[in-house]
Amino acid sequence: MPSCQAPKELVYRDFKNLKVEKLGFSATTLKVDLIYYNPNNFGLQLKHTDLDIYVDNNYLGHSSQDYQITISKLAEFTMPLAIEVDMKNILKNALPTLLGKEVTVKVTGMVKLGKANVFKTFPVSYEGKQRFSVF
Repeated sequence: MPSCQAPKELVYRDFKNLKVEKLGFSATTLKVDLIYYNPNNFGLQLKHTDLDIYVDNNYLGHSSQDYQITISKLAEFTMPLAIEVDMKNILKNALPTLLGKEVTVKVTGMVKLGKANVFKTFPVSYEGKQRFSVF
């Protein structure tokens, strides 16, 4: 019975629409859309994310957000993220890699998913090559 099954982990698909939302000397906010696939034969709800983002093993920033995203069964969906970036850290460590063509992006943390107001926390651990440039 599908309602009694534990949900399978979401499958990362793509990284799109990276842009600078708010630029500041001490802190900057980046926006990005993460595309995921729900491999479950039932819909889910995304309630919360708490993620750390690294670029070429350099800490880029943190994203902690509450959501109310309904995820259809066996379908792709978009998870918009706002990443708070410490500008001292990006200028010192990650800026050279952001100007390059291909970098290794690593996302670690957790997401809270559920169905019918029963939520469970799942670990997130993604690492892969991405092509992007902020500037």
